[in-house]
Amino acid sequence: MNEFRPPKSLPNGCELPNMIIDTYKHKGLRRQLIDSLKTKGITDKNVLDALMALPRHIFFTKDFEHYSYEDKAFPIAGGQTISQPFTVAMQTQLLECKPLDKVLEIGTGSGYQCSVLCEMGLNVYSSEVVEVLHIKAAKYMELLGYSPQLHLSTGSLGWAEMAPFDKIIVTCGAEEVPNDLMAQLKVGGIMVIPVGKGDDKTMMKIVRQTETKFASSNHGIFRFVPLV
Repeated sequence: MNEFRPPKSLPNGCELPNMIIDTYKHKGLRRQLIDSLKTKGITDKNVLDALMALPRHIFFTKDFEHYSYEDKAFPIAGGQTISQPFTVAMQTQLLECKPLDKVLEIGTGSGYQCSVLCEMGLNVYSSEVVEVLHIKAAKYMELLGYSPQLHLSTGSLGWAEMAPFDKIIVTCGAEEVPNDLMAQLKVGGIMVIPVGKGDDKTMMKIVRQTETKFASSNHGIFRFVPLV
């Protein structure tokens, strides 16, 4: 059950489909996308299966649906973007998720990454600072039949009341790793977060080894909207 119950109607320009239409054409385009991701180093079968199962086109308006299976980010409301499928796949693969892991997502955004995590059978907690996106994502979760816990809050603060988490994924760029998020990660847990100054961020994988010791590794350069 979502913590936040959205109103029955959304603001103008935020209309959602009232049902999911997933045609053979959609599935064929999704298969081509999955094949492309495999050539770019995505090998986790659970991640690939989730991306294949999820109809990404429902997150696009009808006029822009033809962009939905391109491996590119795309603008959404609130000055944000729906992430590039490769970025979603890479971040999720780096998390090394196990069934029923408790996962905190910072930056619900369109709800696409959140949906991938839900499709993988994880216990998902997701925080968003832009209210219209928070409301819209809740509607998408209902449409898709997922039940993450959704939270309207400043991302860098995490979700202390629900901590600790097995995994934390940050889908917006930070200049440095927030201490609050580090504190909310279980010992043995993994956080994946893009970090750096300027537009280009280094994808970092951080493992909490003990209460006070963390290990990190870098996994390429990506572009993200900024963490609030």
